Formats: sequence, C-alpha cells, structure tokens
Amino acid sequence: MKLNRRLLSILLALPLLASAQQAQNYPNRTIRLVVPYAAGGAGDSVARPLAQRLSEILGQPVIVDNKPGANATLGADQVAKAAPDGYTIVLAAVVHYIVPLFSKNVPYDPIRDFTPIAPVVVTPNILAVHPSLPVNNTRELIDYAKKNPGKLFYGTTGVGSTHHLGGILFSQMAGIQMDHAPYKGGSPTINDALGGQIPVVILTSPTVLPHARAGRLRPIGMIETKRARATPDIPALGEALPGYGLPDTWFGVLGPANMPKAVTDRLNAAIRQATADPDLRARLEKAGYEMSASMSPEEFGSSIRSDAEVYRRIVTSAGIKPE
Repeated sequence: MKLNRRLLSILLALPLLASAQQAQNYPNRTIRLVVPYAAGGAGDSVARPLAQRLSEILGQPVIVDNKPGANATLGADQVAKAAPDGYTIVLAAVVHYIVPLFSKNVPYDPIRDFTPIAPVVVTPNILAVHPSLPVNNTRELIDYAKKNPGKLFYGTTGVGSTHHLGGILFSQMAGIQMDHAPYKGGSPTINDALGGQIPVVILTSPTVLPHARAGRLRPIGMIETKRARATPDIPALGEALPGYGLPDTWFGVLGPANMPKAVTDRLNAAIRQATADPDLRARLEKAGYEMSASMSPEEFGSSIRSDAEVYRRIVTSAGIKPE
C-alpha cells in the first residue's frame, strides 16, 4: 500500500518536474514571432523592435516572420497548429477575436486554441471629421446627424475592424444613422477623408493626429472608455455620450494552446522587461502606441475574454451574422 502511494506521488509530480525542467532550459534555440500582417504595417512596427529586445533578454534569436493573408487568420492558424513549446508565438491584435464574428471560415477557435502570454501595446483610436462638417464636439455631431438623416457615413480600415464596431456602437447609443464605408487599410481611408469624400473617419491616433495638427481633420473624440495619455486634450466620446466606449485596441503575444505554465511565465516576464526598456518604450510611444505589458498571463486571458464578449454583444445587437 505504501509503495503504491509512493509511486502515485512520483507519477503526479512528473508533469511538474518536466515543466520546471523545460522552463529551466527555455529557450535553447530560435523563437519565431509570427506577425499575421504585411511587413511595414502597424504590427510589424511593434514586432521588430520587440523581437530585437527579447533576443537580448532571452539570449536566443527571436525572428519576425510575416505571414499576412485571410484577414490575419493565415499566420494565426500556423501558430495554433504549432507545438506548444514556446518556440512559435504570434503577435496578435484584438481583431483576432472579432474576425470569427464576421467569418465562418476561421480555422481555429480564437480563445480555445491559443495561450495568452502578454499584452504589449495599445493603440488609441479617434473619431474625426473633415473641417467642412459644421461640428466641433460629440454633442454637435449627434445633433447634426439627427437633423440630417442619411447624410453621414464614416470610413474605417474595413469590415470587422474595431473602428467599424466603434461606429456601430456610437450610432446605436446616439440614436443616429451613420453608415459604414469600409476601406482596405488606413491610407486610402485617410486620403479620402482629407479630400472631403468622406465626412467622418474612425482611425488610429497615429494616423489621424498629423493631419489634425495641420488643421486638415478635426478630432472629435476617442472611441475608448478614457482619454489617451498622449492626447489628454481630446475627450473620450463617452464623456458626452455616457456609457459609450470600447475596450483598448491592443497588440499582444499569444502561443498555441496548452503551453507549459513555466514557459508562458518566462515569456511574460521577458516581454514585461522588454517593454520597460526606456529605448523601446520611447520608440513605440513616438509611433503613437501606449505600453500595456503589465498583466500576468492569467490577467491577460481574463481581459481577452471580457473584450471578446463586448464585441460579440455589439455584433449581435447589430444583427450581423458570420458569412
């Protein structure tokens, strides 16, 4: 009997010992950081300086592997199918959890098939108008829309983006009609906004601010629940429309499902250390990002589930079905 109990204790301890040994040896080879977006884009601008600093911290190369396509699901699917050993990870955006609400063809479950590791940055987003539109704040925009039904539409980077959902929620809560004009990326959207072809845009703060400072766009408000640290003079839309606000638009690192906790914690600690580096912080903040790597993997996972539920409710209330 005693022998059986001793054997059982040893068997139960083996997974913990294996996990600890794996963490102690991790990493001992190159780590691949998949970016499911094209080189030169927003994801790339975060991934490359992050990978460089992680290489220094972890003592092994961290290489960026751009795998764009299929609305960012191509690269994410490669990571979902990779070995859960911490050597293949992905820099995902919050859109990772929105795409399945619009598409039936996503080959993975965005929550069940991934391990949350750490958030990295958030990107504030601004609703702005062309100067020809006679509005200066949220309340004036709502009043104008009510007096001019069917005349307002807003441009975004595409269907299923946080900007798209921000516009849906704003229209619902304000009781106005503001139709969506989806574009394929920020550049064509901002170009048409500057030319006056579209009266309203919802885009990232780094995209809008240079033109706002030049007087070519008029910022009305942030679509998040709070003002951005970099632009405290721009109010949140929810200050005039109580209850309005989207979760932060973030980039964060995920791995395949079932990664060992010790490896996940090692990566989380390295990402926290990297984003606390003054040089990396200054570089990313200059590009318009705000650092956010202050959560444990468990806290990040809880935040993800909460954010995903907010977006699911918006899509459901708008009657949108995945196609």
